[in-house]
Amino acid sequence: MIVTFRIQVLVVFFFLMGSGSGLSQEARLSNIVVTNTRENLEVYLNVEGAFTEKMKTAVLSGVQTTFSFIITLYKVRDLWFDKKMADITITHTLKYHNLKKEFIIQRSWEDNKPRVAESFEDARRLMSEINGIKVISLNELSKGREYQIQSKAELSRMTLPLYLHYVLFFVSLWDFETDWYTINFTY
Repeated sequence: MIVTFRIQVLVVFFFLMGSGSGLSQEARLSNIVVTNTRENLEVYLNVEGAFTEKMKTAVLSGVQTTFSFIITLYKVRDLWFDKKMADITITHTLKYHNLKKEFIIQRSWEDNKPRVAESFEDARRLMSEINGIKVISLNELSKGREYQIQSKAELSRMTLPLYLHYVLFFVSLWDFETDWYTINFTY
């Protein structure tokens, strides 16, 4: 009885170790650009390495996926704490419609208006990019002052129906969170 239990524990351990090999691919932000229009400060960015094969399989089997992007703007102050000027959380949600063979993407900064993609690559691209999100109005910034933008992305935890999350405890290996990325600039 004890030997059987130990064998079961070893099998689960080796299964989890094998599942962890997908973790070597770390998600990270890239192509971060801070720019402005006539009225607003805007940010462009991409997340890379977020879609593993395990995640692709889950999406194609109908599991809804949500990315959250967090962007924070600070006014840098000497001899005092930096002042938070803006704190934005943006969500992108992906759902595969199996009967229609199409991907539905909703992006909160586009008023959650559904966008349809025919291929997984197009859906991945739409989920992984932010193009020109307004951070703050230029009227709220002071010329010649130093500012700092911090950003990161994370995959929202997957929720399973009923009590499957207790049985499938290894599903947390699918979660990711990037490091914080910081850009200093003077307006």
